[in-house]
Amino acid sequence: MGSDTYSVLQGDPACVAVERAIAEFRAGRPVALRGAGATLALGVEALDAARAGEIERLAAGHARLVLPTPRLRRLGLERNAPAAIALPQVDPERIARLARAEQATLDAPPLEPTASELAALELARLSLAAPTIVAAALAGEPPAGALSVDADDIMAYRARRLAALRVVGRAPVPLEGASNCEFVVFRGGEGLRDQVAIIVAAPDLRAPVWVRLHSACLTGDLFGSLKCDCGDQLRGAARWMAENGGGVLLYLDQEGRGNGLSNKICAYDLQARGFDTFDADEVLGFDHDQRRFDFAAAMLKTLGVAHVRLMTNNPAKLDALRAAGLDIVSDARVFGRRNDHNQGYLAAKRDRAGHLFDADVDPAAEI
Repeated sequence: MGSDTYSVLQGDPACVAVERAIAEFRAGRPVALRGAGATLALGVEALDAARAGEIERLAAGHARLVLPTPRLRRLGLERNAPAAIALPQVDPERIARLARAEQATLDAPPLEPTASELAALELARLSLAAPTIVAAALAGEPPAGALSVDADDIMAYRARRLAALRVVGRAPVPLEGASNCEFVVFRGGEGLRDQVAIIVAAPDLRAPVWVRLHSACLTGDLFGSLKCDCGDQLRGAARWMAENGGGVLLYLDQEGRGNGLSNKICAYDLQARGFDTFDADEVLGFDHDQRRFDFAAAMLKTLGVAHVRLMTNNPAKLDALRAAGLDIVSDARVFGRRNDHNQGYLAAKRDRAGHLFDADVDPAAEI
């Protein structure tokens, strides 16, 4: 088989390279990023004594720890961009303290990260890994067996994948309280994750349509966790649409406000020790909300939806759909049950992220 034939079968080589890098990074293996020279990047979760010694050898005293902006704030540095910290010695205990300790102090001056180091942070985000990187600028070629990828291709990956969004399956799936539903599965979001549009009842998609953007919540949606109101919002929105002319519910694989399940559970551990939901994320190095909704807007456009009545408490979702060119005709609130376990969580979303919890408004009431 000739190389041209394989290229056609393979698809966009830049996306293929990034997707292989995502798989390697999630598996805890280092990835070499090509930019101005080569940089070997490893996530802090995968760092052990053996890997630390090998990175120290390869870096010849020039390894660096790349920290995201929220983590720098927790370390007392007010900065609006990531930074790198010199690691003359790759000490796993020091790195773990700087990366994730509840209380820690920055013990070295911040340095400007390279383009490859910033791309490594983006790779960690796409991989749903902890957002801190151990980086080694390499004097020569990457070690044998290390996967290499262009830093620029990582930074361009989301836009390429958005352009490749497509429907890969659809079928009727009756739900409790909404028996007339069709599930439409899209592929092309970020990080190889599928996304789902549930068309409830039979809405006229050319007219203004009730829409709910719902980010996956394993603990709330599936297990009925009392820490959030997600499961109630999901099922309540579907039932309400079924009873009021239909709508489109987008179920988006963005667990933990885009941080991934493992990081969400780490944040829950911090919440159990007194941090609110946003401070817990910041300790781990995450902004208040990592989610992006451009591919949600693309899903709606693919379905033929241009005019939206958005069921949300989150003004960021309104802004995102407007920025993507959709017409927001109206918006309405969606509430779940409140209990002793989620009151603080709901208050933090209202007070720190501007969620619209001032009054219990029925979804039928246009705001």
